[in-house]
Amino acid sequence: MRAAITVEASGLGSWTRQADFVVEAEKLGLDICWVAEAWGSDAPSALGYYAARTERMLLGSGVMQVGTRTPVALAQTAITLSNLSQGRFLLGLGPSGPQVVEGLHGVPFARPLARVRETVEIVRQVLAGGKIDHSGTEYRIPLPGGDAVPMKLSMRAEHPVPLYLAALSPAMLRLTGEVADGWLGTSFVPEGAAGAYFAHLDEGLAHGGRVRADLDVCQGAEVAFAADEEALSAMVTGRKKELAFSLGGMGSASTNFYNRAYSRQGWAEVAEEVRQRWQAGDRDGAAGLVTDEMVLATTLIGTETMVRERLRVWRDAGVDTVRLYPAGEDLAARLDTLGRAIELVHEAGARP
Repeated sequence: MRAAITVEASGLGSWTRQADFVVEAEKLGLDICWVAEAWGSDAPSALGYYAARTERMLLGSGVMQVGTRTPVALAQTAITLSNLSQGRFLLGLGPSGPQVVEGLHGVPFARPLARVRETVEIVRQVLAGGKIDHSGTEYRIPLPGGDAVPMKLSMRAEHPVPLYLAALSPAMLRLTGEVADGWLGTSFVPEGAAGAYFAHLDEGLAHGGRVRADLDVCQGAEVAFAADEEALSAMVTGRKKELAFSLGGMGSASTNFYNRAYSRQGWAEVAEEVRQRWQAGDRDGAAGLVTDEMVLATTLIGTETMVRERLRVWRDAGVDTVRLYPAGEDLAARLDTLGRAIELVHEAGARP
């Protein structure tokens, strides 16, 4: 298995500290660094900077939000970053959710599946280097009704650009299996993943005439090492409010793809109650409903032996790349956690 991280350029309370973290992570043997956008710093600017400061590891947009940029602008960005980094760029795209797309960017979120599908088609057309000509329900290039004719970019992609999709819903998972090079997932419980995720991915793969080996399954979770049971209990308790935020605060009041993903993996009742309490403003009450089992099932928190065994479960469930969110009070502590985790990921990937 490969080891990855996800960062936001403005994270760790310091732009330079975050950049230092990325540089040091490469020295520890990290394979991939994904850079998030969400509602903070943009990904491409940071990716260009990190490309200049690193030499070996892959760099990906994890993720750029479809609908907030035109498909051709996404392709231009991808080609530029790929060429600048000498082929180290991975293009990660995702539909985001109505709160960010409509509430922050002021563009409609409706029909995300069609918008993502057409975006992938257009991006691939641009990457191929020909004239761009697309007539769909979401995008029409050139725009009809005027004098414009199809154009192509004045630059070309000098390297392949693997395309990953962030997906949680069954329909988006099927699309990912059909058209993407990789899946950026989250809210992952390996014991429930076959029905919640892989059945839909495999359906898409079959529709596209592909097999599981054609798709890089990249899953993420917080990693932290506990010295003993007391420390582990404190870590689990501290993680509950973050999980409650995912279940109750991510997305809009009516659309939360994280909540639905947890519901499909066996926690429908508690996920709905957490959502209701969080939306009502009872954040502590929502966190109190999250069980120890939920935290341990969806993270890589535990003693080193527990984390090692859990990574083998992830591997056997079908995960190819583990996206790590290392815990730590400061930069040194996070790097220490990350270094230990990278070794365990690579160890788990080397099957006996």
